[in-house]
Amino acid sequence: MISKIIKGIITTLGLLFGIAIFVYGTNFTGLISRENSFMWYSIGIVISALIGGGIFFVIAPKLIGFGLNTANRIELELSKMPTAKLLSGSLGLVVGLFIAYMISGLFNNIPIPLVGVILSTAVYIFMAYLSVTIATRKIADFADIQSMFKKNNEASTRANENVVFPKILDTSVIIDGRIADICKTGFVEGPLVIPEFVLEELRHIADSSDTLKRNRGRRGLDILNRIQKELDIKVEISEKDFPDVAEVDTKLLKLAQFISGKVLTNDYNLNKVAEFQGVPVLNINELANAVKPVVLPGEEMIVLVVKDGKESGQGLAYLDDGTMIVVENGRKYIGKDIDVIVTSILQTAAGRMIFAKPKSLADKTA
Repeated sequence: MISKIIKGIITTLGLLFGIAIFVYGTNFTGLISRENSFMWYSIGIVISALIGGGIFFVIAPKLIGFGLNTANRIELELSKMPTAKLLSGSLGLVVGLFIAYMISGLFNNIPIPLVGVILSTAVYIFMAYLSVTIATRKIADFADIQSMFKKNNEASTRANENVVFPKILDTSVIIDGRIADICKTGFVEGPLVIPEFVLEELRHIADSSDTLKRNRGRRGLDILNRIQKELDIKVEISEKDFPDVAEVDTKLLKLAQFISGKVLTNDYNLNKVAEFQGVPVLNINELANAVKPVVLPGEEMIVLVVKDGKESGQGLAYLDDGTMIVVENGRKYIGKDIDVIVTSILQTAAGRMIFAKPKSLADKTA
């Protein structure tokens, strides 16, 4: 159906083309005029129209086939072209046609027939080709200019602004409680973000039938109240949820990516998963290990031996930060404060262990 319509349009154009040729030819040569011989003039128009329409009617299938093949090739080439290149080429074409329109106005006053039309057509073709070529070939330069301006803007923004990332609290670090003391010292900047799904998990733990879990959940809620009421730090409750995700840890990581924040936790497994996914993590346990006092072999200290160790004769003592001290032959000093000399330090994933021996034994050996 569409082919028949196009064929009819082409035939009609052929009729009009034949009439135009006849009228232009008779006006140019002066052989036949409508005033001198209206009948022959009318017959000439009819014959010219039939000849032109007949020729276009015969060649219409070839023109349609050529047009379809050309359109298919153009569509295939455009589908291979990147979107950015296609958009830049289209924009260049619009600019080129506008420039050609401005230039072609200069040729309209040329008195020689058809010369102005030919020159205008040539200008349109030339400007369209030139503008599309420049736009598509120089798109990489435009991208470099854009990235250069973007880098300059980012550099100026970083120089003028002190960006503070929101800290997202997970359930474990809230129940742990040390986050309140850390915030009080000012080492953690806000805002602190408490997700609604974390609060729900805390309420669920606080309502547990298990006494230990219930106490831990209530402690977490008390810590949040302390942070919100007593500390001078901004606290936000995030209602953002991810219904398609069941695990709270996964929701935390997704929320951190969504708001460009950092996760505050003391969960070792969550820490590793976050590192794998490229989410920044602040681990309270790592902070605690980092701020533990540094002792060196040979240093002396006074410790309270509280219980016996795993090996025979060993006694165990603890520093104020919880660091365990293994005292050689310290079992007989359980419940007493004694002077010890550090012999070695062992750093493990669980923390730092200090090995020592009573100073009285060291003096006797010496």
